[in-house]
Amino acid sequence: MKERLTKKDIEKIQQEIDHRKLVVRPEAIEAVKEARAQGDLSENFEYYAAKRDKNQNESRIRYLERMLKTAVIVEDHTASDEIGLNKTVTVYIEEDDECETYKIVTSIRGNSMKNLISIESPLGKALLHHRVGDRVTVPVSDDYSYDVVIREIKDTADDENDDIRAF
Repeated sequence: MKERLTKKDIEKIQQEIDHRKLVVRPEAIEAVKEARAQGDLSENFEYYAAKRDKNQNESRIRYLERMLKTAVIVEDHTASDEIGLNKTVTVYIEEDDECETYKIVTSIRGNSMKNLISIESPLGKALLHHRVGDRVTVPVSDDYSYDVVIREIKDTADDENDDIRAF
């Protein structure tokens, strides 16, 4: 799996694990006990729903712990005028004749709906270490690629509001 994570990503994942173990797990166990106490389990929807929620929480904990065990810590050593982690970049997409703004993040925080582009995505990989004015070809597949021109690079902090992906 070898996720490439920053130190902030690791801290955020550890906080979620702790929250799930110390807060969510006891609540889920209590919900299962209460539902089980209602009697006949064969037709007890509350019991099955509580059991499902408890199992989803345990699955998420295992997923996050496995991610931390195999994680590779990455740091941004790019110059202020280069595209790197946690930098916001405005690009001109020639094919569409429009400008788009993206923030380059680790894959665990990637969310294209919020313009958070992963360093593992085709666009993220292509943009890394380029500067304003560079024309970059973004390979999507063997048959298709497109060109973008870098218009602006802003150094943005590692935002605590950039949520980590669910699964």
